[in-house]
Amino acid sequence: MTQRMELATVMDRLAIDALITDYAVAVDDGDWAAYRELFTSDGRADYRSAGGIEGDVAQVAGWLAGTMELFPMRQHLIVNRRLRFGTLDHDTGDAARVQADYVNPMRFAGGDGASTAQAPDFVCGGRYAFSLLRTDSGWRLRRVVVEEKWRRTPQAQEAPDATAPEPPPEPNAV
Repeated sequence: MTQRMELATVMDRLAIDALITDYAVAVDDGDWAAYRELFTSDGRADYRSAGGIEGDVAQVAGWLAGTMELFPMRQHLIVNRRLRFGTLDHDTGDAARVQADYVNPMRFAGGDGASTAQAPDFVCGGRYAFSLLRTDSGWRLRRVVVEEKWRRTPQAQEAPDATAPEPPPEPNAV
């Protein structure tokens, strides 16, 4: 590989990394116009494993806009990014695939006007599969598939049992 090709590969890697970061920020900030701009004109996303929908980017952005109102605080952490360049269908090599793990803590909106700081947490994790295509406007997402692997939801807090005996007092330190 020549130095020119190596530099181009590094530049592509940086551009793709920035695109994946822009994806997370758009979802976390609820910037659905920016979210749509990250995709190719035929871009699609599949959130079914997380209880969502699969569809074109406009459909999915609309669904996300409504669903994410439940979570005024969200923060995607996308890590362990594995990038592979290659061909997609009949492309000439201007395609890439990224597999990346995610952890996504979110905070429920307080239904009674309470501060979101008091609302229970919801955390999920899994893996993204991103298919990307180089366009005249730079790298864009062609397809995003979410594979949710785990979820932690708030547990109902139980009131202490009034009939349960109190624990014995701690021994005094000597």
